[in-house]
Amino acid sequence: MSIKTCILGLLALLLFMPVMALHATCHDTVVMVHGNTGSPTDFQNTYNLLRQSGWSDAQIIAPAWGNAFCAACNDHNGSEETPVANAITSAIATSCSGHIDVIGHSMGVTLAMREIDKLGVAGKVDVFIGIAGAVHGLWSCGMYPFNVANATCGYYGLSVHSPFLLGIAGHRFGVRMYSMKSWTDEINCATGTCIVDGVHTSTIQGENSSFDYPYGHYQLLFLTAADQVSLLQ
Repeated sequence: MSIKTCILGLLALLLFMPVMALHATCHDTVVMVHGNTGSPTDFQNTYNLLRQSGWSDAQIIAPAWGNAFCAACNDHNGSEETPVANAITSAIATSCSGHIDVIGHSMGVTLAMREIDKLGVAGKVDVFIGIAGAVHGLWSCGMYPFNVANATCGYYGLSVHSPFLLGIAGHRFGVRMYSMKSWTDEINCATGTCIVDGVHTSTIQGENSSFDYPYGHYQLLFLTAADQVSLLQ
């Protein structure tokens, strides 16, 4: 083999390597939706681990939504929806795979469900992870229509059997769906029970698996980053 042939071969390899690297680092864009009065930084542990696992900053989207100073003011209708819907739409449009993964915490679980459902993009979501969501409602909100009189517990809120929750019940929010829950969750089990209609309120109908942890409501998010990322692989 001549020196010229060797040089040409090396040049071809060097030119091809960036293409190989590009394909090697293609991950679904991840959308992370925080809970009521939370913030995108609630997902800091998850964000850090995603970056360590090969996701670029552009492949991680965490919208801020809702009134950060009034928990009772937020529901799943109107201004709360817009940032999450925009994030999901943008993530799908820019994802190198054309698909996304969605992780929600607390009320961010049901808000993400709402937007995936309204946008009709469940087939574009490879993995949906609901962490400490009140998917079946909160007994502390009462049962609709005899619910606590605020937005969070109202028609578009988290009262048991609210029209909003009944409207998304049994729908799909991704190709694979998982829930992470605790039986000592101080929010979802505030009245002494986590059970709604025979199931833990954080379970998702049709889910692939549900994982139990001995953590509180917020620790369920902070301390499960490794498990969250492993489900996205």
